[in-house]
Amino acid sequence: MDAHSRGADEIDPADQWVLNPHTGNYELRLDNSAGSAQAGSAPAGSARNAGQPQGSPRGQAPRGRGGEGAPRRDVPAQRSRGGGSRGNTPRGDNTAPQAGRRKRKQPKKGNKRALKITGGVVGFVLVAGSAGAWALYNHFNGNLKSVEVSGGSGGFKKDQAINILVIGTDKRTGDGNSGYGDKNSPGHADTTILFHVSKDRTNATALSIPRDLKTRIPDCPTKLDDGSEKVVPGSTFERFNTSLGQSDRDPGCTMRTVKEITGLTVDHFMMVDFNAVKSLTTAVGGVDVCVAKDVNDKKSHLKLSKGKHTIQGEQALAFVRTRGAFGTGSDLSRIQTQQQFLGAMLRKMKSSETLTDLGKLYDLADAATKALTVDSGINGLGKLKSLATEVAQVDPKNITFTTLPVIDNPAEPPNQRATVVVDKPKAEALFSILQSDTSLTEVKKKEKAEKKDQQAALLKGEKAAAEDVRVDIFNGSGTGGAAQETLTWLQVEKGMKLATNGGNSPDPDTAKTVLTYGENQADQARALAAVMGLPGSALKPTGAQAGAREPMKLTLGKDFSGAGKPLGGPAKAPEGIQQANAGKSVCAQ
Repeated sequence: MDAHSRGADEIDPADQWVLNPHTGNYELRLDNSAGSAQAGSAPAGSARNAGQPQGSPRGQAPRGRGGEGAPRRDVPAQRSRGGGSRGNTPRGDNTAPQAGRRKRKQPKKGNKRALKITGGVVGFVLVAGSAGAWALYNHFNGNLKSVEVSGGSGGFKKDQAINILVIGTDKRTGDGNSGYGDKNSPGHADTTILFHVSKDRTNATALSIPRDLKTRIPDCPTKLDDGSEKVVPGSTFERFNTSLGQSDRDPGCTMRTVKEITGLTVDHFMMVDFNAVKSLTTAVGGVDVCVAKDVNDKKSHLKLSKGKHTIQGEQALAFVRTRGAFGTGSDLSRIQTQQQFLGAMLRKMKSSETLTDLGKLYDLADAATKALTVDSGINGLGKLKSLATEVAQVDPKNITFTTLPVIDNPAEPPNQRATVVVDKPKAEALFSILQSDTSLTEVKKKEKAEKKDQQAALLKGEKAAAEDVRVDIFNGSGTGGAAQETLTWLQVEKGMKLATNGGNSPDPDTAKTVLTYGENQADQARALAAVMGLPGSALKPTGAQAGAREPMKLTLGKDFSGAGKPLGGPAKAPEGIQQANAGKSVCAQ
């Protein structure tokens, strides 16, 4: 919590936890007086009451610390924002307040601010909401576990888009989990979500990667438990879920594999196991879900009647693990169920019933930090809170879940297909959206805007074949080698063999990339715009006919960030990709 989460009376929430020097306990004070500790004592059995025997009257010293009948010792009063103590006489004023005259200050209607915590992924939201409880800082900080990995960006930056890999492993750890996952296995990347947060923090896209995807896993430098290091050899065509745990692969291997697939460099990872679902759902008092039919799945032990339910603990874990209850019974159907569940959990954590309940917030923060394993770059509550602050700016209604477009693995017999491969045309279009830092919610807005945009008409119509596209590439981006980099990419990756390097532009400081072309080259312009992700505003027809062998002129501007990275972002999402909004509740079918 920060200054924005203070109430109308401007009390820092961290100051509601006060150390009683006579008992050694932190005690919660919610009243406005400097009276007894009774009103603010922590629940029996909690970390806040460590050392206090159960049954001891709250606010009294336990036996052995003053004994029965000893005078009650008051807890120091909570501080006001101005630095003084609430309920104490101001400096210079020796007049004590009259007994019985002080009354609890009632909040004014419309002036009551709920704690604002918005979406991202479970760990971000929880830590963002709880990190203000500075009295418990060391406790939460000690809960975190970390792994030193290579293969990331070196850390997120506040003025850049953020990519976090959320990994759910099927490693069997914790009480009651012996029946899940593979026996004696170090675990797999069972559930993997690449969470992309836009540079301006207005939106985010959560891309689920199927565990049964067959893909290339690159070589992976990793550090073993004994401190030694080794390079785990890569594999050209292997299940994605083996990028973690198997052959000593660590989360850094999964990060490298995701970059291999999407072209996006991951900044950080956050990993959880089965316990996370059980402990987090219990901490918030259950998550609201809906099923479109009666469910009785023998494998996951999920049994629900048609309609709405509030689930937690083992039942919540069964809900996210089931493969036979919904859809086609495939892992792809399970992914959609998990996305619906995560959206419901985000909404529950953002609800006033959670954010205004200090007991729930404590339990939630404790469960979240115990559940998380993170990379060393965000190991520590302070670092994690900084990341959480960035992610928490995104409203859940602007978080879109989607799944990597895939098709059945053609190398397997039709009746025995258990794995999938990337659907390249759809996937590349989706990757270009993420690479250009454009969310799917933003794409929807662009689609509406493009309908009114006359420049969008320049992108509509037939496209020339790649081998017929003639273009001279000029570098006005200020980045050395940009023209040659683009030329190589167009010729090798896109088959545009007639492209040439025009050298440096007469204007070496061009703001926006521009494509100039003749009226009879419109089909070539549309083809080039499609592969480079050029918006309609980048196309500049000359109004005259071009010669038979005359090339178009492409001038790279300051918006150029690398060959293959779209300029301005696509205005249309690839058709047929699965999408779900974190702000909307739907029934699992």
